[in-house]
Amino acid sequence: MTNKYIWNEKNITFHVIKQIEKIVRLIAQKEAKSFDEVYSSFLASNTYAILQRVDNEYWAESAEFLVDEYYREKEGSNQ
Repeated sequence: MTNKYIWNEKNITFHVIKQIEKIVRLIAQKEAKSFDEVYSSFLASNTYAILQRVDNEYWAESAEFLVDEYYREKEGSNQ
């Protein structure tokens, strides 16, 4: 892995990766889909892109909040 997530001079890479794992697991449970299937669609989402920018501190939000953001994004794209 070459990407590191740094915030206030601290490496938060592990935290960000754990957040992604938890978000995908929650979505997979809710949608009764496989982890891999949800992971692929999550990586293509704007929510994931926003999560990658550590300066906005989205990584510090709860996984449940970020799942809600993901669904808000999906609802907006279906309108």
